Amino acid sequence: MSKIELLLPAKDLTCGMTAINHGADAVYTGAPAFGARQAVGNSLQDIESLVKHAHLYGSKVHVTVNTLLYDNELESARKLLWGLYNIGVDAVLIQDLGLLKLDIPPIALHASTQCHNHSLERIQFLEKLGFTRAVLAREMDMQTVQDIHNQTNIELEAFVHGALCVCYSGQCYISRMMTGRSGNRGACAQICRTRFDLQGADGKTLIHNKHLLSLKDMCRADYIETMLKAGIVSFKVEGRLKNESYVKNVTAFYRQKLDAILGGHPEYQRVGSGVTRFFFTPDLHKTFNREYTPYFIDGQRETMASLDTPKAIGEPIGSLIHRNGKYYIDHSNQSSINNGDGLCFINNDGELEGFLVNGVEGNRIIPQKPLSMFDKVTLYRNIDKAFEKVLSGKTAERKIAVDILFEECAEGVMLTMTDEDGCSVLVEENTELSPAQQPEKMVETLRTSLSKLGNTPFEAQTITIPKCTAFLRVGFINELKNRAVEQLKAERIRHFHPIDAHRDCHPEKLFQKADYLRNITNDAHKAVYADFGATEIEYGLDKTEDYAGKAVMTCKYCLRYELGWCRKGPDTAKSPKDPLYLVSGKRRFRLEFDCGRCEMKVMG
Repeated sequence: MSKIELLLPAKDLTCGMTAINHGADAVYTGAPAFGARQAVGNSLQDIESLVKHAHLYGSKVHVTVNTLLYDNELESARKLLWGLYNIGVDAVLIQDLGLLKLDIPPIALHASTQCHNHSLERIQFLEKLGFTRAVLAREMDMQTVQDIHNQTNIELEAFVHGALCVCYSGQCYISRMMTGRSGNRGACAQICRTRFDLQGADGKTLIHNKHLLSLKDMCRADYIETMLKAGIVSFKVEGRLKNESYVKNVTAFYRQKLDAILGGHPEYQRVGSGVTRFFFTPDLHKTFNREYTPYFIDGQRETMASLDTPKAIGEPIGSLIHRNGKYYIDHSNQSSINNGDGLCFINNDGELEGFLVNGVEGNRIIPQKPLSMFDKVTLYRNIDKAFEKVLSGKTAERKIAVDILFEECAEGVMLTMTDEDGCSVLVEENTELSPAQQPEKMVETLRTSLSKLGNTPFEAQTITIPKCTAFLRVGFINELKNRAVEQLKAERIRHFHPIDAHRDCHPEKLFQKADYLRNITNDAHKAVYADFGATEIEYGLDKTEDYAGKAVMTCKYCLRYELGWCRKGPDTAKSPKDPLYLVSGKRRFRLEFDCGRCEMKVMG
């Protein structure tokens, strides 16, 4: 039976606990240092608190230590891994393979998507290195995933939702080149979200001032069953910079979606414990999004860029009509507009223009500020005040089923509490018991008191009382129950503490050369490739900064296809002559198109 995991991002302890409470089987969060989101590291103390909360529910905590490392950072990173191991973290995501040459703890290692996990050969290499899991490249279609699943034994994790990088993860150097901030070092400046001109071979501007490399967000909600059948065991949501509202909404949506599918497939079982009940209806269109794309999942291409804006555009709600200085909405759905809602549209200059609603009179909208001139535009809502108010309250609870057994004995009473995972505790109280004047009523009082588990993680599934002849104060019963609850919580945390990972490395002569795309920035990383036969080893661009003639971005996304100029399509004649150039200020990047591999490269 395959264990299936819903994996959510945790910017901080609060977001992590929220994800667990809303049904996440695992969360991933940033370490104090060396995480691919430099702005959201967490202290070991907070991570330990998150681990205990997750393990209480049978869920897991993965921690990112997934930047490239320089030689003088390896020892600090090694000590950090031991610190994470000692507080019970379930797995660590890494990018720098040099860590494998160090004295690191027996903790499960996941190959971050920053490792450029884009092919069967790459995954087979990672398996030989002893990785427990590979986080697959977002660009990978499910037929390729199926082939990998059939030819390896490594766990496969894939993104199901969230923001997209236009470049293969780990292969983007344009931020480092333009700003000195490296995506491989956790400080990406998001150059792909900025504006570019597109110039032809003759130097003329073909497209002016558009977000030519900015993609829509990923949503694969309709492909979960396909992903399951292909061999995916962990469904990952992007968003370690996102807030608690995002975590609540997205976790609830995918928890319900995944549970509905797992219910029809007994060969799969979810990782975590308990049942999560929701007090709102999740809606992915009401949370941060740039519109959605399934992104190559079926191997087919589609237009997927967000050319006008990299910002959240939200849900389409109709058309906004400008008439005689007033604004009217022509609804395309039934959702109501409220004061304080945030609405937006693409104006006549091709820019996203947003405003808050100051009042609503029938189908007339009164904006908080003057708007630019237009006749009729598509209107979106990217802030739903009523929905945000719902998300600010209690939106879910997660409960673990327990069986409770109360028994009288010669010395006093015993209370046994056993949960759905088989964890069990016994609490005894030696005391003299006075006979109850009304035994039947005492049993009823006892049952009622034991059933009230309140704000604990538990709810009573069965309560068994073979007999009750003694008089018991309600306070005594509650004290006994509370002791059992605390002991069972501790037992569950102990029970779900990870076991040591067994890691074997099986070097083979796989490589002759390791080029700059391997992202080698330290001698330990060089030694890994030497172990696998490489005799020609180049340092990566994060060390050499030698960008001339090298691809600073390698993309499955193709700008020619996006603009209707695909050389394989019916409109080949429309395609301008090569080379094409992306221009940003004084920077000019030549584009190379590998039509055989359907890839586009941005050259340094």
